[in-house]
Amino acid sequence: MLRSYIRSAWRSCRSNPGYTSLNVIGLAIGMTVSLVIGLWAYYQYSYDKFIPNYQHISQLKINFFSNGGKLDNMAYVSIPLAEAMKKDIPGVEKVALADPFSPRGLSVGDKKMIMTGAATEPAFLDIFKYPVISGGKGMLDDPNSIVLTESAAKALFGNEDPINKTVKLENELELRVTGVLADIPGNSSIQFQFLFPFRAWELHNEWIQKARSAWSNNSFFCFMQLTPGADFKAITGKADAILKTAMGDGHLMTMIHPLSQWHLYDRITNGKVDGGFISYVRMFMVIGLLILIIACINFVNLSTAQADKRAKEVGVRKAIGSSRRELILQFLVQSCFLVVLATALSLILLVITLPYFNALAGSTIAIPYTKPAAWVVLIGFILLVTLLAGSRPAFLLSGFKPIIVLKGFKQRTGSGTLMKVMVVSQFAASIALIIATVIIYQQIQYGKSRPTGYNISGLVMTDMTPDLARNFKALKNDLLASGAVTSVTAATSPVTNIWSHSTINDWPGKTEVGGNSYINAARIAARDDDYFTTTGMQILEGRNFNKTVDADSGVIILNEAAVKQMGLKNPVGQTITWAGDNRGVVVGVVKDALMISPFTPAEPTIFHHSEKNGSIIYRLSSNMPSQAALDKIGRIFSLYNPSYPYQYAFADADYEKKFRMEVLTGKLAGLFAGLAILVSCLGLLGLAAYTAANRTKEIAVRRVMGASTTHLWLLLTKQFVLLVLLGGAVAIPMAWLGLNSWLEKYDYRIGLSPIVFIGAIVLSLFLTLLTVSYQALKAASINPVDSLKSE
Repeated sequence: MLRSYIRSAWRSCRSNPGYTSLNVIGLAIGMTVSLVIGLWAYYQYSYDKFIPNYQHISQLKINFFSNGGKLDNMAYVSIPLAEAMKKDIPGVEKVALADPFSPRGLSVGDKKMIMTGAATEPAFLDIFKYPVISGGKGMLDDPNSIVLTESAAKALFGNEDPINKTVKLENELELRVTGVLADIPGNSSIQFQFLFPFRAWELHNEWIQKARSAWSNNSFFCFMQLTPGADFKAITGKADAILKTAMGDGHLMTMIHPLSQWHLYDRITNGKVDGGFISYVRMFMVIGLLILIIACINFVNLSTAQADKRAKEVGVRKAIGSSRRELILQFLVQSCFLVVLATALSLILLVITLPYFNALAGSTIAIPYTKPAAWVVLIGFILLVTLLAGSRPAFLLSGFKPIIVLKGFKQRTGSGTLMKVMVVSQFAASIALIIATVIIYQQIQYGKSRPTGYNISGLVMTDMTPDLARNFKALKNDLLASGAVTSVTAATSPVTNIWSHSTINDWPGKTEVGGNSYINAARIAARDDDYFTTTGMQILEGRNFNKTVDADSGVIILNEAAVKQMGLKNPVGQTITWAGDNRGVVVGVVKDALMISPFTPAEPTIFHHSEKNGSIIYRLSSNMPSQAALDKIGRIFSLYNPSYPYQYAFADADYEKKFRMEVLTGKLAGLFAGLAILVSCLGLLGLAAYTAANRTKEIAVRRVMGASTTHLWLLLTKQFVLLVLLGGAVAIPMAWLGLNSWLEKYDYRIGLSPIVFIGAIVLSLFLTLLTVSYQALKAASINPVDSLKSE
């Protein structure tokens, strides 16, 4: 019987190639989108799940009252607090300190490479049990050890066994390879290529040795493994009490951020986890489901539209004894047959499009061919789509009464209203996606057009290394003499980021700021008086720094936001207390600069003079081609930094990365909006053909009675225009509410313009008329004699 059903399905497909093609292509597009988004969402949800006991791993973070009474959060803690977590807090099994994972120089002989790594305590590898290729327990116990990932070991040593071989770090530390880990998967929140002992880094840096007793120096990550069922509230309560005793106040509080939330729930608001990347994942999952539903609606409408053609077949089958159950099964098999064809086409499209999607989304997802669970899910997906898309036609067609249809009368399908509702739903979703695409694009452009407060064009940044720090003055002189740059400076942060924060504790006319007695401020140490000249930041009041650090001991420069936050009317010459008991005289005020986010206000910022720097900043000369300038600059850097390859980042490209998530959302929303409207139009094309075929004789009679082609075109298209308008009416409040909610997370945002909503509806109307006009004009141009001669 099943073979008979399949043969019947094949004959039906062959006899209606146009409808079959529209059904299969529309469904395949919908399935491809939903499969791509499904694989991407699964990849996002799989983050860190490969680590054994991931559900018991957490990071300790600090909550603190910031400007305006808001409870802010930072990922760094002090060494004394981490030590207290080890010794004094029940429920904490293991604790590991680490400094930030960052690019550093590794060399073996003549091989010099920049790789990402961190100094960690030995317990780090006990907490994060990464797969080990070679080496055993205690790989980081020796202060002179280093652990590499497989690809890092291969890059440094080729095919040789790296164990017990020597690697030079930062051209200063000679470390022995004691272990090799499998490469860290892409779906890991922590990415690195090597680890070395925290003790070795501490012995090499006096500031870390001092930080061992400094409760206020929050500069380190603290990872923990907790006992199963550990009470987070009890642990943080005890930690808060220790902090309060050590620091004398309660303005710092701890929070525990579980590893299972690091990737998807990365936004912390008012001291609590408050969503984050999960909102984008959910949004795209909804979009994928919408496009699949649109494709299923097409399937239902096109199958239902052919009901009259199948009426006599149903009548004959019922007359010879077929039950309704058998007919339902037959039509579901036919639907399943089409779904399988669509799935096969979808898999081909998936193979073709996945590399492009990965490039667009910056992901590494792949089709899991070898996983049985994936095939089980795919089969379940086929059955689900079969039920979604095939149930309505199956129950409708199997319900025809044989006596009526065999007498030649058309059985009423009773589906006209439902079909219209489905078309309205299709276009409501499509129009909402078009509106979202435009609004997201406008928000991105709004952020990009916002003045940055510095001249971003031609500005280049290179990370400082110990060799460069020692030779900075000579490096700067050679760079200026080369003619490749016009100015050079250095600071503790690149111009597109802020790596350090501090507090302003006291100032003239101090009042409580939002219930707090201090202001949280960004802290940037400039190496010389060329910082503001190089970056292009404008000094509004007072003066610049002097040339030497010694000449400017105890002076600071504030930005506008800091002055406003403190309420200083005449800031130049005023003395403030910051970073505990540091007293600084304000000698200048600079214009606000956007260093963190283009969508939030500029942070209150303190600029001070120091030789402790992390980034070299220089401006390329406009008199030399950029590549020629960079080649010349690279040779100069190599003279003073022989252990590192020359690396650089353009400030404008770095700034552009701040829009990455918004740009990705906009591109994907635009792509999916286009596919949604395409699938909807494919359905309209089939429905228009069906409508024209059903009204052939009516059109012929109207032509005989003198109706013009324009009149007949209006007759056949007006119902589709009305459906699109209804879809627009549904889409407007839906899009308005969703986009309003999305925009609320931005301090600096656009307003919702009615023009965008009207434009999306007009575009949909244009595409609708373009789609159905061909069928309408074709039907209107048929000779009425040919249509009526059978009568």
